[in-house]
Amino acid sequence: MKLVVFTGAGISAESGLKTFRGEDGLWEGYNIQDVATPEAWHRNPELVQHFYNIRRKAVLEANPNPAHLALAKLEEKFEVTIITQNIDDLHERAGSTNVIHLHGLITKAQSSIDPQLTYDIVGHEIKMGEVCAKNSQLRPHVVWFGEAVPMMHEAVAQCKLADIFLIIGTSLQVYPAAGLIDYIPHQAHKFLIDPAADELNRNVNITNVAEKASSRVPKIVKQLLAI
Repeated sequence: MKLVVFTGAGISAESGLKTFRGEDGLWEGYNIQDVATPEAWHRNPELVQHFYNIRRKAVLEANPNPAHLALAKLEEKFEVTIITQNIDDLHERAGSTNVIHLHGLITKAQSSIDPQLTYDIVGHEIKMGEVCAKNSQLRPHVVWFGEAVPMMHEAVAQCKLADIFLIIGTSLQVYPAAGLIDYIPHQAHKFLIDPAADELNRNVNITNVAEKASSRVPKIVKQLLAI
């Protein structure tokens, strides 16, 4: 049985990581347009690099929470694919082995001229002057606003195969990722797990579970493993 999990910022927030943007349009005091666009990189690469170095340090200091750990256990019984909007590696550190990162992975660097060239980062910093094999400055392996989402095709393909679809900790408002629910088979069992689930979802084909991921996901996983 194929089980697809779609996670957003809410699951990582329960590990202490800040959600991408607040109501004021700022991220940790920074304007998103100044740190998360190709134009920002061309305008001030030092600022962008510094910003993601701070974020990376926070990711490395965070730990998977009970929701991450529970999802990894699903592999004992199901064919599991996790599709995440998050750029942290908490799913992998929890033990999940098949994770699609729609928006990249902050623990990796990529060439600023060839996104296919990626490298693991030692420590939490990419330094200005560090270059790829093509002698181009390394940048965060993160999909910025205005850039293509290269893993969408694979994510869509996995969604089409789902027998069970869990949506965890996402507002379903960030596109194109939010459009993945349109590819889930009609007969698949679908659940949205988020404290604001009742406000976020009006789709009668999706069961709302208005609860935090770290408290409810382990219970749902236990129920699924008992089937």
